Amino acid sequence: MQRALELARMGRGYTSPNPMVGAVLVKNGRIIGEGYHERYGDKHAEVRAIENATEPVAGATLYCNLEPCCHTIPGKKTPPCTHRIIQERIRKVVISTIDPNPYVSGNGIRALRAAGIEVETGILAREATLLNEAYFKFIQTGIPFIHLKIAQSLDGRIATRSGDSRWITDETARQLVQEMRRGADAVLVGIGTVLADNPRLTLRIGNGRQPYRIVLDSHLRIPDTAHLLQDEYAEKTIIITSPDADSGRRQFLSEKGIRVEVLNKNSNEFIDLGELLEFLKSQGITSLLVEGGGKIFTRFVQKQLYDKLSVFIAPILIGSGKEAIQDLHIERLRDAFRLQHVTFRPVGHQILIEGYRDIQATFGKLAEVLECSQDSLKKLEQSFS
Repeated sequence: MQRALELARMGRGYTSPNPMVGAVLVKNGRIIGEGYHERYGDKHAEVRAIENATEPVAGATLYCNLEPCCHTIPGKKTPPCTHRIIQERIRKVVISTIDPNPYVSGNGIRALRAAGIEVETGILAREATLLNEAYFKFIQTGIPFIHLKIAQSLDGRIATRSGDSRWITDETARQLVQEMRRGADAVLVGIGTVLADNPRLTLRIGNGRQPYRIVLDSHLRIPDTAHLLQDEYAEKTIIITSPDADSGRRQFLSEKGIRVEVLNKNSNEFIDLGELLEFLKSQGITSLLVEGGGKIFTRFVQKQLYDKLSVFIAPILIGSGKEAIQDLHIERLRDAFRLQHVTFRPVGHQILIEGYRDIQATFGKLAEVLECSQDSLKKLEQSFS
């Protein structure tokens, strides 16, 4: 199953809105075939493994990190994997997690068992659940997975008081951010970050698709010289502005081929984040990586409109400077926002702390996979199917 997860990760950046899935076929103690879902609309991992097999697969065991699909609906680009598994007379299927897609959700497992195929579930379920966090959120709620990424000093600053922020973290951390971008449908920053850093927000590793680049800019202050308007990926840039923005400036940008969307502001004169999420949903964007700056982070945290927070803490002190998170109006510690399923790990010279705002809201029926003990994990997964 570990190999199946490794294969699944190879699809990062290519499969959305589908999940990342890997599959391995084992017969007589040997791997005879493997595959992964390479891109949206292409063959699923189970079929790839069968077609890549070096010998007949009848009697083999199939390892897969997600329940095989079993449905045919208008718009679905591939046939049900359960049909092929049954047809090929595979003896046993080992699965990490169910697929909470309402068209699947245990039905794939039931179809396999009805055909006399042994099914085992719950193997490396935690790892498999975290791998497809964005898919699990979107398929169950229709709301994009929102991931906040902060790079800060030991004293919580994301820039000096003059705005200098390059670079707080080292190359190792920045490479990991590239992996985060690879897995996101879109990357978002505020106009303050554009004016201070003139970022490109591009994917610079591998051959994955470029994410959409979204800028919150209520008054269309983005300069004509911004990389986001000038580089070869300008068609992937979306400026979110307000009704207050100058109509002439809006028309000018539109005539240059830059997409400008108008959303309402809330009572605090900030782009309404609820409307933003509805816009993302309408565009088929299932995951959003928020990269700054401090005002943007603060608004998402205040409104509790994020799923995951990743904070890189660098071993430097800045003193007076730009805060990562501004005033949240919290007077008592008992009212502080606390993360769930928190992890810590070194990344280069930084410490990376990650956690989820509410695993129930993000993972739905799979949240229990992250909460339960290892001993009860297998029993829990079997109860789903």
